[in-house]
Amino acid sequence: MTRTILITGAGAGIGRATARTFLAAGWEVALLGRRRETLEETAEGRPARILVCDVGDPDQVQAAFADLPRLDVLFNNAGIAAKAAPIDEIPVQDWLDLSHTNITGMFLCARAAFGLMRRQSPQGGRIINNGSISAHVPRPGSTPYTMSKHAVTGLTRTLALDGRAFNIACAQIDIGNALTEMAQGFTKGVLQANGDTKVEPVMDVAHVAQMVLHMANLPLSVNTPFVTIMARDMPYIGRG
Repeated sequence: MTRTILITGAGAGIGRATARTFLAAGWEVALLGRRRETLEETAEGRPARILVCDVGDPDQVQAAFADLPRLDVLFNNAGIAAKAAPIDEIPVQDWLDLSHTNITGMFLCARAAFGLMRRQSPQGGRIINNGSISAHVPRPGSTPYTMSKHAVTGLTRTLALDGRAFNIACAQIDIGNALTEMAQGFTKGVLQANGDTKVEPVMDVAHVAQMVLHMANLPLSVNTPFVTIMARDMPYIGRG
């Protein structure tokens, strides 16, 4: 039986690269995002289920997941960033917009996937949350994003525990400096903890997609609760 994955934030970046990798591997892929045209660009003419949805809207998420006959894997990937600044200079609306996607959206999609996996036959599935190096250590001026990624870690830990009773595995992939549109700034210079601005190493986003595919192909009796994949020489262990 062909396995099915739903990928949120599938219209660009990590989501797009991962979707194309799963399509090439013969999976049934559901592409979820806010804009139909970008999702269709991701599919490149290959058969894929297009789900236009704002992940932070409960009604839209419920309707999107209700359209699925079965779900083996959710790649809970959608996320946005905010402009770096000290917390008192960050507009409250920027925080609300980011948490709408990065926290509420993650919760709603995980909730919908968990419910579907719990009730389908055969029971079970895998949820892979997109965390970040920022789930472990912050960049300067990154309060909203760092808070949101620490929240993702809490989601992962809880679902990894609660999912055991329903044959649901939950894992997190923490990604560092994959070269996407969002990460272009790394190649031009990024503020460091000591106040310097430095160009940082990056890696091809295809490596992330292949890692997600590897995690998805594991039997449900096996879990990788936290996987870190990063450009080798990026400042992580020494950050701060």
